[in-house]
Amino acid sequence: MPHPRRFRFGVQLHGPFPGTTWAETARQVEDLGYSTLFLPDHFSDQLGPITAMATAAAATTRLHVGTLVFDNDYRHPVVLAKELASIDVLSLGRCEVGIGAGWKRADYEQAGISEDAPKVRVDRMMEGVAVLRGLWAEGPFSYAGEHYRIDALDGTPAPHRRGGPPLIIAGGAPRMLRFAGRHADIVGVNPSVPNGAVDVEAARDGMADRMDRKVGWVREGAGDRFDDLEINAWVPVARITDDARGFAERIAPGFGVPPADVLGSPMTMVGTVAGIAEELAARRERWGFSYHVVQDEAALAMAPVVAALAGG
Repeated sequence: MPHPRRFRFGVQLHGPFPGTTWAETARQVEDLGYSTLFLPDHFSDQLGPITAMATAAAATTRLHVGTLVFDNDYRHPVVLAKELASIDVLSLGRCEVGIGAGWKRADYEQAGISEDAPKVRVDRMMEGVAVLRGLWAEGPFSYAGEHYRIDALDGTPAPHRRGGPPLIIAGGAPRMLRFAGRHADIVGVNPSVPNGAVDVEAARDGMADRMDRKVGWVREGAGDRFDDLEINAWVPVARITDDARGFAERIAPGFGVPPADVLGSPMTMVGTVAGIAEELAARRERWGFSYHVVQDEAALAMAPVVAALAGG
């Protein structure tokens, strides 16, 4: 059945809003109408995602919890499958699982984890996805790959949702996005980060002309299932303002493009509530983006957009 592509919104947090506990923050995010509370998966200043997801789920009744995204290199997929199935069971099906091949060079260097070549990391992540799916299915699961070997392991507990939590696979390069189109439930169409850090080059890769190609790669991988996918946008720049052009002029140098291009990028949500609503409708029509994730305290400022559009 095709995905309805109704608007929903998430927020990615590193920790609680100032002056509140994590449980209070989760309840506030839920009350503001956000669908999902996400955490990143880095070794910098943030809560541990698995513990934070479980705590947020326990403090709320409707809010989904997830990651954007787990780095496959940091945990064996057998361990991750069990932890996430447990959260899915305990939250009655409110877990969403983002998984990726890893990109942040500082994490690898500071933690002493070997940063293999991109092809190796992606190969390993693809095997990790097969292991997660296999352990969330019914009955014993075996797998023999280059990176993982599983011998008749019955994944327990069984997830609340048959087949496991919705899987988010995000990427910016052809191979990852074609794979996401074939295997994900939710596809995050992101800039590529070839240097292991978000810089002008990475920001330029989030502009509209690049998104045409990226969504095309998702379509190639998905084939007939493209209409069943939910398309996700990670939004690092979000601002309600009556002077969108002036704001864009101030931040355009960081993107290395003209201000008008900044306003048209799925990485931004800038303008009045009505203007943002019109722009998001155009992006949904052009690319399929319906699931938008803002960052940290921008969630508070963007609440009017969520109230106006969520579910529509």
